[in-house]
Amino acid sequence: MSEPAPTGRPGLLLVNTGDGKGKSTAALGLALRAAGHGLRVVMLQFMKDPDTWHVGEWLAAEHLPSLTIEALGEGFTWEHETLEIDIAAARHAWERCRAVLSDPSVDVAIIDELNYVIDYGFLDIDEVLPSILSRPRHQHVVVTGRNAHPRLVEAADTVTEMRKIKHAFDEGVPAIKGIEF
Repeated sequence: MSEPAPTGRPGLLLVNTGDGKGKSTAALGLALRAAGHGLRVVMLQFMKDPDTWHVGEWLAAEHLPSLTIEALGEGFTWEHETLEIDIAAARHAWERCRAVLSDPSVDVAIIDELNYVIDYGFLDIDEVLPSILSRPRHQHVVVTGRNAHPRLVEAADTVTEMRKIKHAFDEGVPAIKGIEF
């Protein structure tokens, strides 16, 4: 069983945003650190489709009993003919997020790419923010994705903006296994 944060010290809300690479990767580094200390970590991924993606973090998580990663997406929005598929997937994923955010046995909840679905209008900040703010007192939450909503940024304890200076993808280098996925 994991040990919650010390009495009197509430969990933090961290936001990784910006147009640069590394938002989810930074969250995974935090997950590894927390799991190493025996904290129970649940990472919920909005955009990644478990039927088509095969990412390295899923393979690594199989070896860490205190880290659970759940892919809840249907892939990227530009891969679908209609937005209804994406909206339905986001609604379904959000219900799972709400359950994790209300579970006192979860020490760290990582909501990967939540910023995208808020920015795209698939979820409303007025629904999302109260669930994050009413989580168990000791629970840390990490939210990732570009274009973090200003109200989420304001509510956060720590906000990191990843800024792209240069990316190999812009030069035609495709995503590399072990680096991007």
